[in-house]
Amino acid sequence: MCRIVAYVGKRDVPLSSLVLEPKHSLLVQSYAPEEMMSGVVNADGFGAGWYVPEVDGEPAVYRSNAPIWADRSFASIAPKVSSATVLAAVRSATPGLPAEESGVPPFASGPYLFAHNGAIKNFRATAMRPLRDLLSDESYSGLLGVTDSETVFALLLDRLREVKARTGDAGTLAEATAETLRHVSALCARLGIYAALNVGVTDGRAMVFTRYSTEGPGNSLYLIEDGEAFPEAVVISSERLDGDPGWRQVPDRSILSVGPEGVTIRSL
Repeated sequence: MCRIVAYVGKRDVPLSSLVLEPKHSLLVQSYAPEEMMSGVVNADGFGAGWYVPEVDGEPAVYRSNAPIWADRSFASIAPKVSSATVLAAVRSATPGLPAEESGVPPFASGPYLFAHNGAIKNFRATAMRPLRDLLSDESYSGLLGVTDSETVFALLLDRLREVKARTGDAGTLAEATAETLRHVSALCARLGIYAALNVGVTDGRAMVFTRYSTEGPGNSLYLIEDGEAFPEAVVISSERLDGDPGWRQVPDRSILSVGPEGVTIRSL
């Protein structure tokens, strides 16, 4: 499993304000998570992606297969890099999947950043081949590793190309994400395997998250709007970053979208 944090707001904030500085920051969640359903620590890599729209529409990404607490370079960079859209994660590799950089979120392609908190059970022996057989040549050739997360992202990219998604269109991004999860969960049901599918995706302007699993409750996911530490912004996190009473839990089996029209949550 992983822990994820995301920010979209009207003002730029340093990466450190999300990843390193809060009382229960992503750094703390890497070695002392409070709500993980499997695993103990998130020591199999970390990554952060952010946007610099005055340069171009594609995100910058920093990823490492080392634990976040061991990366002094990131600790020196994070307070000096700011953005109005950020997606970051720490990783606990699913048993059977390699702990290498190709499997570390967030994943990036074109304007999109993607992260997945969860797992498809026995992925390489069960769902990997049938899911990858569904991919276009473009998405298949873009795969770098063997993870379930990267495969789900590739399926989503195909769907976004099919519907000709436009940057900032939260509704289309949400529907494409929901449709992708429906395909993945249906295949997993046919194979009789469990899938936990908390995913997050952004194009730099719109952002979508899901809290979903094929059996039982999904992994934890929280939301805060216009919080004391993050005014005029929406922050989404696997675990609450601080004690602000404005944090609320995203309902199980739901999809959350953030766009120009605000925050929308609906059932999956």
